[in-house]
Amino acid sequence: MRLWRAINALGCMSLRDGAYLLPDISDHAIALTRLADQTNLENGQAWVVSVIPRSPEDEIAFKRLFDRSANYAEIVAELQEVRKRLASKVPAELAKLNKRLAKDVGALQRIDFFPNEASAMARVAWSDFLEAVNAVLSPDEPHPAQRQIARLNPGEYQGRIWATRRHLWVDRVASAWLIRRFIDPDAAFVWLDTPAHCPPGALGFDFDGAPFSHVGDQVTFEVLMVSFGLENDFGLTKLALLVRCLDVGGPPSPEAAGFEAILSGARTRLPDDDALLDNIGPVLDSLYSHYQTGASA
Repeated sequence: MRLWRAINALGCMSLRDGAYLLPDISDHAIALTRLADQTNLENGQAWVVSVIPRSPEDEIAFKRLFDRSANYAEIVAELQEVRKRLASKVPAELAKLNKRLAKDVGALQRIDFFPNEASAMARVAWSDFLEAVNAVLSPDEPHPAQRQIARLNPGEYQGRIWATRRHLWVDRVASAWLIRRFIDPDAAFVWLDTPAHCPPGALGFDFDGAPFSHVGDQVTFEVLMVSFGLENDFGLTKLALLVRCLDVGGPPSPEAAGFEAILSGARTRLPDDDALLDNIGPVLDSLYSHYQTGASA
């Protein structure tokens, strides 16, 4: 059973009992060799062999085995059904549901070796679903703008007042950290009950109409990076993947679940957003150092 689960997790398709096929890409050969070695150590028999199609027709037939259209159709149907009940769910229930669906979608995408129209349609359905969830959980969550991101001079943005929505979550707390750490060390922050209360002259971020907010598929953290010429910093690039994963459901980040738990706990026990930023800042410092160490290893 353990072997069968591992084979399915890799995305293998069955040719017949005991014979499984997997495209020779990524580290598939290594993963299959490990499974074969484990099987042989436990008194089974397993071999890893290379299979070469004898004709274009055979190659098409092999690829057809990995058609995930039916799996995507099931997920799209579930997303459509869940969307009908979003407004009736409490935030904790909705967040748990969203996390479970994100895990299912990610698992299917990881074994979708030959994407087709069905996978493209599912990506659109997933993006629409995330927008609907965010509209319920965070009514003021910014909508992505479609524009070019202008390059700015950090020297002209020193000692400024920056403003964003209260009750900081991933993108806002990471953006505030980024501003103070890399852009404006003397930045002061105002936490808004509503974007309409943004003070004149303050630099707004992560809300509709703010100078710095979502653009295309980039979250506010990434927009700030590009705006101030930080997009080639390896540590920040890795942090951006974590922020996007938790904010809009981007590609999985290994540290995302841990950071989400820490941030959730800090929001529960700390009295205000100033304390939250002071508490989470060192966590982001440590993650940044961890990523930078990986770049130089």
